[in-house]
This record gives sequence, structure tokens and C-alpha cells, in this order.
Amino acid sequence: MASEQADKMKAQMVEFGAALFGDGSEPPTLDQMRAPNMLDLTTAPCPDATFTAVDAGGVGAFWVDIDGVATDRVLMYVHGGGYVIGSAEYYNQFAGHLAKATGARVLNVDYRLAPEHPHPAQVEDATAAYRWLLDQGIEPGHIAISGDSAGGGLTLATLMSLRDAGTALPAAAAPISPWADLEGTGETMVSNAATDVLVQKEGLAGMAGAFIGAGSLTDPLAAPLHGDYRGIPPLYIVVGGAETLLDDARRVADKAKEAGVDVTIDVFPEMQHVFPIGVGNVPESNDAVARIGAFVKTKLGI
Repeated sequence: MASEQADKMKAQMVEFGAALFGDGSEPPTLDQMRAPNMLDLTTAPCPDATFTAVDAGGVGAFWVDIDGVATDRVLMYVHGGGYVIGSAEYYNQFAGHLAKATGARVLNVDYRLAPEHPHPAQVEDATAAYRWLLDQGIEPGHIAISGDSAGGGLTLATLMSLRDAGTALPAAAAPISPWADLEGTGETMVSNAATDVLVQKEGLAGMAGAFIGAGSLTDPLAAPLHGDYRGIPPLYIVVGGAETLLDDARRVADKAKEAGVDVTIDVFPEMQHVFPIGVGNVPESNDAVARIGAFVKTKLGI
């Protein structure tokens, strides 16, 4: 049974969803969609963290540090928001918790958003930030990548883009509730529609259209469900059992395993989309972030 704190976060997600998608009378404007920040409701502050704005190879980002972290180990984070909303600044407190859990610095990347900047702007920014890390002297084996929702899909797309370009790959990646199928064909898009309070097919379709622009909904670097996983580093995938994107995570895990990738998928029963953002307030979220931290520590040698 979900904790009392998880139920409270679920109610907060309902509140955020109403602000994001409106009451159905008329669609919200882009500015209205971008105004609320769900993490203000769900994520506990991380007072031990410091945030330093940086130009990461032409891409805005924040260095997120905790005293005592390994400065030669980095978790690169790409935030969620359907490629249309959200920002690195919104996610700084969450990134602080990740730095604490992993023992590594976090580079929290502020990639460009659609519809002003449709695909492939996002994967271009993520790969540019990763290459900037290499230019700073960080070894590829000392880097991991993570992201939630759209950022989880972008994590996978970034790995594929780097591999296809012949760039040395990071040690590992930890996608959270990855959005990997822009067409919404997963069985749980229907079977979990009644339990997911935040993500529904109609809303995703609108974000997918804004994100892809004139491109294809099956482009592997936009919808990594359709990608080739050969040579991809180990993956640790976290996903909620109540969310409509559960099958995105499952199908990615299956496809990656078939390609010989070392994959662990961790399904948390009854949990909502991107539930780890409740870290500091919700026991299940704390558990998930601790597991991500343990995975990253092992892969980065911390």
C-alpha cells in the first residue's frame, strides 16, 4: 500500500495537472503551462546544495554540488516536462538530492524547449553538454546520465546520438519514467489511464506534436523506443506501477536487453509518474533516489 506521503503527493500532482492542462473549457496558453512548477509542491529543499550557473558548451546549465562529493565524477541530468515546459532551475533542489545520493557533482542541463525549438534541438544540447564535460577533462567512465519523463527519453536518445557519432560513451544511465514512444501505443496508456493522475494520451499527443514539429514521431532520437540499443552502457530504469508510461519503460528495457545491454528495471507499485521527485518528503521517493544513487556509485567507482 502506498504511504500517506505518497497519497499527498498524488493529490499535489492532481493540482499541478489542473494548472498545466486547464479545466477543459479552453486550452491553456504556453505561458500558463510553463508558470507552475510541480517540484515546488513535491520536492523537499536540499539546503546542503549549492548551484552555480555555467555555460556548458553553449548550453545553459547549473553545477549542483554538495560538500564532499567527488569532483571528478559527474551525473549529467536532463529535466522532464514533455520537452515543452520545465527548466534546469526548477529541478535544482531535486538535483541536489541526486548529488547527495550519488556522491557526484550534478550538471543540470537547461536544454532548449519546443515549440520554439523543436527536435532535434534537445538532443543537440544534451550531446553538446556531454562533450563539454569531456573537454573539461572528465573521463567518460566517470560520467552517468539521468533524466525524468521527457528527460528520460532524452537520456536514451543522447546515448544513441553519442554512439552514432563515435563519441566515447558514459559509464551508465538512469532514466526515470522515460517517455520513449511519442505515439502512445503502450498497453498501459489505456490500462493505467484510471490510475495515472498526471499523464494521459491526449496531453502527451499535444506535447509530442509541439516537440517533433515537421519530423517523424518514430525518429529514434525523438522516440527512443524505435532506436538501436547495441553498445549502450548499463541502464537502471525507475518507473511507477500506476503510470501510463509504464509500458514505455518495459518495452525499452526489453529492447535493450535483446541488444545485449545490462538493464535493470525497477517498478514501484502504486507509484505515479516521476514519483522520485517527492524525495525528502515521500518514503518511496527516498527509496528510489537511494537506489539510483547506489547504481551510479557502483558504475562511477565512488
